[in-house]
Amino acid sequence: MNQTFAALQLGPAKRAAARLAAGAQTGSGSCRTQSYATEAKKKNPYSHTIKLPQTEFPLRADAARREKQFRHRCTDALYEWQLKNNRGPQFILHDGPPYANGDLHIGHFMNKVLKDIINRYQVMQGKRVVYIPGFDGHGLPIEQKALETLKGRDRDSLDPMEIRKLARNFALKAVARQTESFKEYAVMGDWTHPYMTLDPSYEANQLEIFKAMVEQGYIYRQNKPVYWSPSSRTALAEAELEYNEKHVSTSVYVKMQLTDESVARIGGAGKVSALVWTTTPWTLPANRAIAVHPDLEYVLIQVAENSESGSAGYQLLVGKDRLEAVSAMLPEGSTVAEVCMLNGKQLEGLSYSSAVSGKECPILLANYVTSDSGTGLVHSAPGHGQEDYDFGLANGIEIYAPVDDNGRFTSAAGVALAGMEVLGEGTRAVVAMLRDAGVLLHVQEFTHSYPYDWRTKKPIIQRATPQWFANVGSLKASASESLRDVKIFPEFGRRRLESFVAARSEWCISRQRVWGVPIPVFYNKSSGEPLLTAESISHVIGIIRERGTDAWWVLSTDDLLAPKYRSDGNTYVKGTDTMDVWFDSGSSWKLLEQVSERSEGAYADVYLEGTDQHRGWFQSSLLTSNAVRGVAPFRVLLTHGFTLDESRRKMS
Repeated sequence: MNQTFAALQLGPAKRAAARLAAGAQTGSGSCRTQSYATEAKKKNPYSHTIKLPQTEFPLRADAARREKQFRHRCTDALYEWQLKNNRGPQFILHDGPPYANGDLHIGHFMNKVLKDIINRYQVMQGKRVVYIPGFDGHGLPIEQKALETLKGRDRDSLDPMEIRKLARNFALKAVARQTESFKEYAVMGDWTHPYMTLDPSYEANQLEIFKAMVEQGYIYRQNKPVYWSPSSRTALAEAELEYNEKHVSTSVYVKMQLTDESVARIGGAGKVSALVWTTTPWTLPANRAIAVHPDLEYVLIQVAENSESGSAGYQLLVGKDRLEAVSAMLPEGSTVAEVCMLNGKQLEGLSYSSAVSGKECPILLANYVTSDSGTGLVHSAPGHGQEDYDFGLANGIEIYAPVDDNGRFTSAAGVALAGMEVLGEGTRAVVAMLRDAGVLLHVQEFTHSYPYDWRTKKPIIQRATPQWFANVGSLKASASESLRDVKIFPEFGRRRLESFVAARSEWCISRQRVWGVPIPVFYNKSSGEPLLTAESISHVIGIIRERGTDAWWVLSTDDLLAPKYRSDGNTYVKGTDTMDVWFDSGSSWKLLEQVSERSEGAYADVYLEGTDQHRGWFQSSLLTSNAVRGVAPFRVLLTHGFTLDESRRKMS
């Protein structure tokens, strides 16, 4: 007994050892162990005196399992209930459709939760909330992701319907995954009837908007420079660009030799060249003119390089204000002497031999020329820039761009350049040709801001191709006016949206892809003239509403043509361009006609998206709505920022 008492004063392990030892000495260890167990099981004599509440709630919340049991009640069921039982006015928060090109990220979560907070608040105010989730199912991002699933297959060998089938299946699977994820966020809405831009009814509504814009003269086709993405092989709208502040370009100062007649006209002697500067040497094969300002002063200088170079002297024509900068580029030891002064008007009509092509081209007047940089004489390639295009159009100059869809020189640029990427080896080859010809005065690389394709993250070029445009210039006044009646939060969003609209004169709406809504145009096989009338479009809309846009690729041209044009004595071929996806999503307000109780003004009470949509969905919706209805599609415009990581980098 004394041994047992002593063991109780020890630690647990030692007490157990002591009990075993005591049992071994007495021969009754098992009896003693049973005795302790029996004592531990004795009923507490005081438990019946404490009155505690009785409940069936489990000890643990088990939220991961139980949340799913009541999610339906507070989302889908609540949505249906409030539509039937609330007696207040209708409230529509219109959902901007996310791309169906992958799984959700933290940005989707923030956006949908913010919308849900607004909708639930409106429900508590007694309003009948209409919230139809949307999905953007067309476009290059989805087409690219779908093609990435083809391993070991030649993508260029696929016909349009194979690509469309792949893209459709990919988009529908992404929509299914995104829907399940959104529902797990417990977002209230009509998830059983979402809108998708790939639905035939949606596509038909979109073409109704396009038809109305055609009838009002907003849509036109023109061969002019557009932002072209060699990596995507399609034209881009300005809203699809982002700028890389660390892009490295090559700049060159090039001597364009004047013709003998022009040399004599300005009193020059020997080899006389107009010195031009460009940051895009790859556009020099397309050079068709030099622009000078009528009111700027120019100077003809005699350059004598040092005797070690073995080079004879020559004369250069440069802007007077740029003479000092140009002189600094000459070889060490060179001397410069002024021959004569000329104003820009005196240079008009001079001719020169273009450095790469050898083509004789004119010097013409242009008010956009400055002496802030370069040489005061501007190389002009009307096929590779908007300013050059306008200049070329005004002076009857050829719109010429010897570059193909892949961003490579065509044979028209010359055998030595054909097939080279203009932004890579093509640029280096042009610089080498200039150096070999003895017309390269100076070359240097510099870092600056340059436009990139926002999807592929690769640089773009400007290239003249026949494209379809919406005339924003005649729309932006009414669009800006319609924003006066819109409440915008935060207020800087108003200035941002208005500035984007004001800066645009046109919207390139055609894309050279197959996964999208076709531009329903036919071309005369003989003349190439487009056939695009209300009647021809209406006939196509009827087919697409029934069969979807696949019909454009499956049916023959005769089947797609309205009866009136099948026997008018002309032969037609159907176009191959599709619409910009911003036109797709920007047409979504049209579906609200069927659910809104308003017949005038904005159908939607609220649009809510990130600040990047000022140049995207907000703007395209504003433009299409104003073109057709003359009003903004929203009463309130809300924008939010982006979720950032610990380094303040955007996480979406």
